[in-house]
Amino acid sequence: MAETTVADVMAELAELEDPRMREVNEKHGDDHGVNLGKLRAIAKRLKTQQELACRLWETDDTAARLLALLICRPKAFGRDELDAMVREARAPKVHDWLVNYVVKKSPHSEELRLAWSADPDPAVASAGWALTVERVAKKPEVLDLVGLLDVIEAEMKGAPDRLQWSMNHCLAQIGIEHAEHRARAIDIGERLEVLKDYPTSPGCTSPFAPVWITEMVRRQPR
Repeated sequence: MAETTVADVMAELAELEDPRMREVNEKHGDDHGVNLGKLRAIAKRLKTQQELACRLWETDDTAARLLALLICRPKAFGRDELDAMVREARAPKVHDWLVNYVVKKSPHSEELRLAWSADPDPAVASAGWALTVERVAKKPEVLDLVGLLDVIEAEMKGAPDRLQWSMNHCLAQIGIEHAEHRARAIDIGERLEVLKDYPTSPGCTSPFAPVWITEMVRRQPR
């Protein structure tokens, strides 16, 4: 029955495939052409189904894996399962959803954050830094913020793209959330100039940390 269900889901995803959308997504490294709104509608209909989610993940199909992350039960995965999944998740959107929708809700998230942050694989390390961003805002007491700024200052400039993005987000988050570290965070951003020239759409905030920090602090209630 489960195999048939997987086949049915894969057939439905195939019908939703849009070549033009795939072309756009592939520019960002995401090899699928399914509208994410329609993908979420399928997930809403299927509801939580852990076994089906695991089988969809095993297909190695990007759209199927995205759907799997929407219908899984995050706390059902063991530490080693999540570690294996993050190493398999090479499509950026799958990587992002795995960290944000699943790992952040896992009882293993802190252990994985510490392990991943020091991993030699930059994609895995970026997952560790993404989890650290959340801690900066919600559980700063478990962090050495000065130590994090030291690492960012020393390593962010030369880091691979995905890892650099996560470290930059952490830098901005420290500056936004912690006034006592704000001046240093802005100074690091200004000196390293990471994402300074990143194209930003009208109405959106630049990911360049000094601009990002300043704008978000401006919006905070006084």
